[in-house]
Amino acid sequence: MATAREIKRRIGSVKNIAKVTGALEAVSASKVRRAQAQAEASRAYSRAAMQILQNIAENRDSEITHPLLEARETVRAVSIVLISSDRGLAGPYNANVVDAAIRFARRMEKDGREVQYITVGRKGRDMVVRRGATIVAEFTDLPAWPNILSISPITRAAIDDFLNGVVDEVYLAYTDFINTLQLEPVVRRLLPLDPTASEDYVTDVSAIGLNALYTFEPGAQAILDEIMPRFTELQLYQAVLESLASEHSARMIAMRNATENAESMGDDLTLSYNKARQSDITVEILDIVGGAEAVGE
Repeated sequence: MATAREIKRRIGSVKNIAKVTGALEAVSASKVRRAQAQAEASRAYSRAAMQILQNIAENRDSEITHPLLEARETVRAVSIVLISSDRGLAGPYNANVVDAAIRFARRMEKDGREVQYITVGRKGRDMVVRRGATIVAEFTDLPAWPNILSISPITRAAIDDFLNGVVDEVYLAYTDFINTLQLEPVVRRLLPLDPTASEDYVTDVSAIGLNALYTFEPGAQAILDEIMPRFTELQLYQAVLESLASEHSARMIAMRNATENAESMGDDLTLSYNKARQSDITVEILDIVGGAEAVGE
């Protein structure tokens, strides 16, 4: 059994850990509110952009095309843009999204397709490297609050591989922020863009009106050539924002659980300390009584 001094030392260590995890929880709580607001604010713009793209695709009189919309007849290779975090202490956040990406990759490989990764974040990169995956590009140390320019190199890498024929499809693996307690790892196709299959983006079609007619200036093809790379970038940016909100939420919950566990452990150690002290005091009293009896004899 540990001595009272050893238990007291452990109590001090546990209390220090509780202070650290409590501070990290407070920091994550303040960040998750901003990240959530940022992700939710951009959703409306992303959905509106998809609605416009759907209208263009459903316009029967339109014959406009773009390489980012063209599906390949045979899919030989795919790329997965895996979005994770640079830091740990976020509970199962990184492991869940990596597992979702790995399961998807195994299905692709089972169908005879080669899989490569573009990783965003150190944790995801390290996990897939340990599993022997092929990484063609990695991006770390994104700004704490990224903007559209921050993720432009990531988008460029994905688009270049698709347009150059290195891969035939590009997928996004990220964590969708539903609420603070519900974070959902998802894998969805980024390229080629298929607006007709993206029903999850359309929530209020009356806001813009499907089947609307557009007048293009200077021309439909010129406009599509300009907006398609931007729209692809927007989808990736939205995934980064969703992942950022999920990361801070997961870290806040993980640190809250760690703080509660540390406090509970501290209570248990305090009880053990009190029992040890009582035992020591009892032994000391018995020694004194025994010594007094010996002297009396």
